[in-house]
Amino acid sequence: MAPLKALEQEYPIINSSFQNFCASRGIFSVEDLLLHDLYVLVAFAEQESDAERLKQGITQVLSIIDGQHQPWLNGMELLEDAHRNKHVLSSGCEGIDFLLQGGLRKGQLTELVGASSSGKTQLCLLAASNVAKEHMGSVVYLDTGNSFSPQRITHFICRHSDPAIDQAKHRILQKVMNSILCHSVFDIFTMFDVLNLLELNLRSQMQRGDCQVQLLIIDSVSSLITPILGGSGSQGRALMVSAGFLLKKLAHEHNLAVLVTNHTVGGEGGICKPALGESWKSIPHVRLLLSRDRGGSGVYSVSVLKHPSMAPGKASRFMIDD
Repeated sequence: MAPLKALEQEYPIINSSFQNFCASRGIFSVEDLLLHDLYVLVAFAEQESDAERLKQGITQVLSIIDGQHQPWLNGMELLEDAHRNKHVLSSGCEGIDFLLQGGLRKGQLTELVGASSSGKTQLCLLAASNVAKEHMGSVVYLDTGNSFSPQRITHFICRHSDPAIDQAKHRILQKVMNSILCHSVFDIFTMFDVLNLLELNLRSQMQRGDCQVQLLIIDSVSSLITPILGGSGSQGRALMVSAGFLLKKLAHEHNLAVLVTNHTVGGEGGICKPALGESWKSIPHVRLLLSRDRGGSGVYSVSVLKHPSMAPGKASRFMIDD
């Protein structure tokens, strides 16, 4: 769920005065507000000079939450939705597609976990180029570390050079580049701004019957979340969970495949584990662990850490062109 600041433009009652009141009680996001005793919060508001406006702000936040609740669906409706909307998008990597039984599934959040140079960014670029080329849709790419490479996209599209079809490849490359919308994002609050704007645009496209965004990529989500997790307070963790909720909401409601990357940290016995801890662990639908063979080769391994329909441990190997 969004930080309160992100709601101010659409809901003027959630202004700086309301935000300051909430901040004085350790409330910075919608989720923070839900964790508080609302009766106690209203009692504090009644002690302020602008009590009525503060209580209206609390009511507005609760109305926003109610508006986000989806109607109950029975099993047949869920099955029909899965058949009609939740298709798979090829990642462009045969090993990944084979492991995932087709590729990245729409409506789901897929996480690539791995150490530095394990292939996370390369797979994001490959997936972006393949979806833009093969699925006639646009890709929103949030780049958190200046790692987006148009040259790499060009390589993936034009890797098999043939002078006879170079002109056609140039047209394809232009289409692909125009279909990938890249945003540089260096903190979680900017990410929320971009995602909330994306949600508004997607809603508008739905009303016009013009939904074209197929894939949302964040490389890497952990670089945005890790800086806010320090200390003993709950704000960072609440923001992290809010980010996960928003990504899953975008995936489900707008029929997107969402792909994010996460780094690894040292665990017990020196065994690496995904960063971001236990609170984040439950958020992705699919978690894949990547590694690269020693010796600088282009051979990679991927194994399933979490999947809704297969047991952990299933693995595959693949290559990425240098």
